[in-house]
Amino acid sequence: MEYIKNRFYEKAMKNMADLQRLRKDYGDVVLGQVTIDQVLSGMKGIPALLTETSKLDANEGIRFRGYSIQELQQKLPKLHEDGEPLPEGLFYLMMIGEIPEKEDVINISKDWATRAHVPQHVFDVIDALPKNSRPMTQFSTAILSMAYDSVFQKAYRAGVNKKFYWDFMYEDVMTLIARLPRIAAYIYRRIYHNGDHIEPNPTLDWAGNLAHMMGYDSLEVKRLLRLYMVIHADHEGGNVSAHATHLVGSALSNAYYAYSAGMVGLAGPLHGFANQEVMDWISEMLEQLGTDEPTDEQIAAYIEQTLIRGRVVPGYGHAVLRITDPRFTVQQQFAEKYIVNDKLINTVNAIYRVAPPILEATGKIKNPWPNVDAFSGALLNHYGITESSFYTVLFGVSRSLGVMASLVFDRLYGLPIERPSSQTMEWFMNKAGIKREE
Repeated sequence: MEYIKNRFYEKAMKNMADLQRLRKDYGDVVLGQVTIDQVLSGMKGIPALLTETSKLDANEGIRFRGYSIQELQQKLPKLHEDGEPLPEGLFYLMMIGEIPEKEDVINISKDWATRAHVPQHVFDVIDALPKNSRPMTQFSTAILSMAYDSVFQKAYRAGVNKKFYWDFMYEDVMTLIARLPRIAAYIYRRIYHNGDHIEPNPTLDWAGNLAHMMGYDSLEVKRLLRLYMVIHADHEGGNVSAHATHLVGSALSNAYYAYSAGMVGLAGPLHGFANQEVMDWISEMLEQLGTDEPTDEQIAAYIEQTLIRGRVVPGYGHAVLRITDPRFTVQQQFAEKYIVNDKLINTVNAIYRVAPPILEATGKIKNPWPNVDAFSGALLNHYGITESSFYTVLFGVSRSLGVMASLVFDRLYGLPIERPSSQTMEWFMNKAGIKREE
């Protein structure tokens, strides 16, 4: 709906004067000292990106426009009072900076429903790939194939004034987000259900329609996917999928190019693929122990064995957080609310009891607490979505909300192409006062 776009522009333009003032009058303010360790350990902690949508605090967890996950559970509109927040409401919050009314959320759902038609050539591209291609390969390829329809790309080539870039990027972003559930469900049914596809239901909300097209029409699955889409939507700007999307977008690439790049990054084992690795690790443990109801002592022994082999315990640890991930906690609460005595979920809870003390005792792990990936697979598995190789695609559908909102801000603010400096090993050794051995 146009009023959402207009409201975004009205709100965001108030930040433009501040941005221009910062660049003009305070551009030489030093934000912090960069150490060699920070550069060589992945630039962790270096303040180098402007991101409006969310912020990650080591001791509080993620906050979306200042609101915690727990606060979103209470404040964002829901279809039913006892249900889960609608992802459309989170998208509105990230774009506008205010908690939406239910009418705002319904209007976004309707807008996305009108944009959700996926061109036939996208399905043709998916079908041209081997059926056993990884789901994320099919997903990122499908996204890239939609660039043909980019209104931003057409406007740029037509010579539109750069002050209007955000307008055309907004159109691409809204269309891309609207189409993702259809594409994800098509891939799911193609790989796991013999291509028996289910048509979308435009009367459903965004996440509810995804559940429907995947073949799950129960109220609880729709509620789970609404929760899943909210808690995976954003994680400030420095994670791989967000940063890759921003980086490619900074070259004035269209939203489809940028988001496809982000999804290729999400597919990595150190990022979104981790939710699959959690399930694989648990399956290996249960198979080796010969039981689906392991004791705490058996789990502890297996964790220690994992560490001795030089492997990590998937789902535990985080680059920034130093607490139990609040996204883990709300999934645990979802299970307590809806699920009774599921053996896999019982095992996940047992790992949570056992793992942190063992990991902390090694003295090598800064954060022994679980992250979002430690619980998500068990919930999906409970409702019959057992195909763990698809879990990262669901993560990808959700992540579009945050990084696509950020891409609109990038173009509105006129952020330049990202081009940090890089140096040779010799330069770093000189800075450290080290002489290279002959």
